[in-house]
Amino acid sequence: MKAAIIGGTGVQQLPGFDLQHEHGVAEDTYLLEGTLEGYPVLLLPRHSKGHRVPPHQIDHRRHVQLLRELGVQAVLATAAVGSLRADWTPGTLVILSDFLDFTRTVYTLFDHEVVHTDFSQPFSPLLRNALLQTASESHIPVQSEGVYVCAPGPRYETPAEIRMFRMLGGDVIGMTVVPEAILCREAGIHYAAVAVVTNLGTGLSQQPLSHAEVTEVMATATQTIACLFAGALRRLQAVPL
Repeated sequence: MKAAIIGGTGVQQLPGFDLQHEHGVAEDTYLLEGTLEGYPVLLLPRHSKGHRVPPHQIDHRRHVQLLRELGVQAVLATAAVGSLRADWTPGTLVILSDFLDFTRTVYTLFDHEVVHTDFSQPFSPLLRNALLQTASESHIPVQSEGVYVCAPGPRYETPAEIRMFRMLGGDVIGMTVVPEAILCREAGIHYAAVAVVTNLGTGLSQQPLSHAEVTEVMATATQTIACLFAGALRRLQAVPL
């Protein structure tokens, strides 16, 4: 099964990733071809090279169409998130299981035909199981389920918004996973994401939020993410095409 990684904030590459080719596909889109711990994989930095594309300007549709054209069948993604729960502190890893969409844009590959896609399982059970089995085997502590709230950004949320999202059942909040999950499902690509809590949501901590804090926590998590993804890729090798 041909796989790709979409790397979010702080993930331009991963430990153990052996770069073979770098492709400048289009403006603000580039793709790395290589192996992770020996397993072939493509790596697409979500915010482009040098993290220069803000979340509300990411061309998610182009990213997914590109991966589909390259024959990708499975995508593993990273997401830096704020926590809506005081007990999920920075450094917590979450294998996302559901989402609430509060973006202000319709993301779809079907602009000119009537297609209603099923989302009873918003993230691929195949990929989630591969990640969970790897976590168990490698003794990596993870939250096995989590509801991701997708806000449009690029600003951080207000205290009132954080309280509302928690009341609605959200566990973590970010700005980018939901468009990818929707478009990958429509493209027939398996998709799963590992969220890394980088901060408590506004109002749950006395500290003001900063992007520097986010990137600092993500830097400490990349080795663990690489281990999770390598284990998942190993399991995907046995999945029939």
